[in-house]
Amino acid sequence: MLDRRKFQRRFLAFYSRVFDANSHQLLGRLVDLTPQGLMLLSEIQLPTDTAFRLRIELAEAFTDKTAVEFGARSRWCRPDIDPDFYNTGFQLTDVDPADVAVIERIVAAYGFRDNSTPA
Repeated sequence: MLDRRKFQRRFLAFYSRVFDANSHQLLGRLVDLTPQGLMLLSEIQLPTDTAFRLRIELAEAFTDKTAVEFGARSRWCRPDIDPDFYNTGFQLTDVDPADVAVIERIVAAYGFRDNSTPA
């Protein structure tokens, strides 16, 4: 399968918690991120091709907001190398332009190597 990403995903050294903004359920920890997509590490298997409203908690260094919230669609879900976890890839679908800048600052500050995991 061809990788159609415009931006290379970067593994993050900061595993922020990601919640379902509607139910407030913890979905997992942020593993990699671009302004177009993200990958979560989760204890639960998430459904694919499903619309979510995600909320990522933020460190104070990025903005005066405590979180960013945006629409995303789950594209795939696979078991992690650790059998107790799953990796889920999301395409971001509705991100406020100001939050795109916050996402770019997160990647610049905490990205430490490219993620070559196939989509």
